[in-house]
Amino acid sequence: MKGPPQLYARVGGGEHGVEGVSQTVSVSVMRLDQARWPSPVPIAHRGSRLLWPENTLRAFSGAMELGYRHLETDLHLTADGVLVCIHDHTVDRTTDGTGEVASFTLAELKALDAGYRHAGDGGFPFRGQGIDVPTFEEAVTAFPEAHFVVDLKVDGLAAPLAELTERLGLHERLLVGAFSDERLDEFRRLTGGEVATSTGPLLSRLWVLTSRVGRGGGGEAQALQLPTQLRGVRVVDEKLVKAAHDAGLQVHVWTVNRKEEMTRLLALGVDGLVTDRPDLLKALLVERGEWRWG
Repeated sequence: MKGPPQLYARVGGGEHGVEGVSQTVSVSVMRLDQARWPSPVPIAHRGSRLLWPENTLRAFSGAMELGYRHLETDLHLTADGVLVCIHDHTVDRTTDGTGEVASFTLAELKALDAGYRHAGDGGFPFRGQGIDVPTFEEAVTAFPEAHFVVDLKVDGLAAPLAELTERLGLHERLLVGAFSDERLDEFRRLTGGEVATSTGPLLSRLWVLTSRVGRGGGGEAQALQLPTQLRGVRVVDEKLVKAAHDAGLQVHVWTVNRKEEMTRLLALGVDGLVTDRPDLLKALLVERGEWRWG
């Protein structure tokens, strides 16, 4: 698929191996466009699952009104093959319905109240406000200035996302991730590597291991996306950030909701923070003189 030509700049080359890791990996990565992903980039996690009903147009608009231009969301597929923004495999936690997302047609899903379960101010202020589960197409067209970090939550999403990307020209606006290296490999193949992707779980673990001896983990991703901790152990440190930067990858960390943790990670030089507290992160970046979005 043909995408816009200025998305990346290619860097790197060669091979790295590390004792205790059975595979040899090739390092040939493409950088994220710094004009579109300036470091440090604030990323609103599901819009915000704390301030508004998560993964809804209301949450995305709330983050956009704060000045955010990078939104994180999760994708599932309806029974009739439409990409929708919702995190869980079921609708139970976030709507007034029950059942697997994949069992609903889009029309059936749209009939649910996606603000029903969001508690706040001593009650449920978003109930009955007409908030529904948005399609991903609705999200990207409603907020044309936004870039989206998307998580492919289940198998079978790579092809419809690749088709939507081509039809709407989303190549420069997406950073695609998944808790599955196979899903990411399929998406890269279908898009010809013209859409930015992050590391899957296997490649992420390889990067953590190889960075301990000052080496990168290779792969085809443009961003290394990691949680703040794995099994109670911090995984993002100076060695990891340096190894990623030396190979041309950005480092994004999720989900960071405390000011102290935000400050610590920014001091390490991470390139992106994914947060449920877009208000708190904005205030910190303004304080540091690192807020760039008005």
